[in-house]
Amino acid sequence: MNQKETATIEIDGIVLSKAWAGSIPVLYIEPDFVPEKGRRLAIFLTGLGGTKERQAKFLKELADRGYVALAFDNAGHGERGKETSRETLDRVFANLRKEGWKVLGQTVQDTSAIIDWAVETLGVQPEVYMGGISMGGDISIAAAGVDRRIVRIAPIITTPDWLRPGMREISDEAPLMDPGVPDEEAQAFYDRFNPITHLERYLDGPPMRLTLGAEDRHIPPENAERFKRELAALSEEAAARIEIVYVPGPEADHRHILARKDEWWPPMLDWWLGPQA
Repeated sequence: MNQKETATIEIDGIVLSKAWAGSIPVLYIEPDFVPEKGRRLAIFLTGLGGTKERQAKFLKELADRGYVALAFDNAGHGERGKETSRETLDRVFANLRKEGWKVLGQTVQDTSAIIDWAVETLGVQPEVYMGGISMGGDISIAAAGVDRRIVRIAPIITTPDWLRPGMREISDEAPLMDPGVPDEEAQAFYDRFNPITHLERYLDGPPMRLTLGAEDRHIPPENAERFKRELAALSEEAAARIEIVYVPGPEADHRHILARKDEWWPPMLDWWLGPQA
C-alpha cells in the first residue's frame, strides 16, 4: 500500500479505513453523523505489546458517538516493528526503563504529528479526546502535558509516573519487577515527558478520568493517587480536574481488567465523550 493511499479493511466485521500519517500507519472510522459541535477526533491507544488492529471494537463505539475514531501503533509495535507481541513484551520487560521509556517518549512525540495529520487530512477540529489502555494510557497523559489540543483524557490501568514504584510482574506470584537502567536516549525521553516530574504542565491541563484496578500490583493505584496529591499541593483547582475511579475486586488486577470491559467502559465513555465533553 502506497503511503499516500487510503484502504478499507475489515476486522471482526468492523470496517475501518487505513492510511498513513507520514510514516505512521493509522486506522480510523468515520462517524455516520456529525454532531453540532463539528468533527472531533478521539484517539484510543493499546497497551504494551498490542496493535492498532486490536482497537477496532473500541473505535467502532467511539465512532457511534459521532467522533472520528483513530488508533495507531505505539513506537516499535505492530507494523512499526519487526517483532511479535510476545517478543515486544519480553524485550521491554527485560529493561523497562531503557526500552519502555523509548516506546513512551517516541509515541508521545508521534501523537502531535498524528493530530497535525488528522486536522489537515481528516478535517477534524483541533480539539482532541484521547485515552488508552495501560501504556496507551500513560502516553495519553504525557501527550496532554505537551499538546494543548488534547482536551479530555480517559486512560485505564495507567500511571503518570514512568518510574512505576511498587511495580510487580503480571503473574499470580507477582514478584517485584527489576525496572532496569535507562540509556541516554531513554533518559532524555523521561526527562522531557514524564508527567509527575512536570506537574506545572497540568496546572491548566485538561480533565482526566483515570480508571484503575483496585487490586492492580503491576501499576499500583498509588502512582496516580500520588500524582493528584502532589498536583493538589500546587493547585487544588488543577487536582479537582483529575478524577480517579476504581474497578473493585475480586479480579481487579492488571491482567483481568480488560475482561471486565462491560463494567468500566460504558461509564468511561459517558464521561469522556458524553454531552458534557
